[in-house]
Amino acid sequence: MKVKAVCIVMVCFSIWSCSSDDNGGTSGNNSIVGTWDATELIINEDTASDEAVIGSQILKLLSNDDCYIITLKFNEDLTAEARNSITEAISTATFGAGGLDVPCPTDFEVVSNSYTFSNGTISFLNDDGETVNVAVSINGDTMTVDAQSLQLPEVDEPGELVFIRR
Repeated sequence: MKVKAVCIVMVCFSIWSCSSDDNGGTSGNNSIVGTWDATELIINEDTASDEAVIGSQILKLLSNDDCYIITLKFNEDLTAEARNSITEAISTATFGAGGLDVPCPTDFEVVSNSYTFSNGTISFLNDDGETVNVAVSINGDTMTVDAQSLQLPEVDEPGELVFIRR
């Protein structure tokens, strides 16, 4: 089962696969440094596709049970790690009389990369060696990412990913 909303999250992780030699960074209250767990995909359920709605529900259901299928870790040395178990979450999701059921995944894909963070923008090099800039908003320990700012063909629905810093 392919879920467009979950593709948004998958694209976030695909940009980790190459490194960048830019040495930018930031400090202070808006620092990106830390471990961030995705807890929500905010979409307009009245206009979003069924796939996007289901993807949003899977993310919310699992994070409500302290099961995080998407985790980003940004280190002070400008290295980062992305962990995700989206594929397992989708493949094990079932619909029954009690509604959506998704067991907490145990297998994770882990990808490392370097990054820069400046003026609310995280920058990476993608697999083609092109710089990808992703706008983020950090308010304390909450980070939101405009999914469409990824500017990729697979991302065709508006939404915001919400991450909480541990």
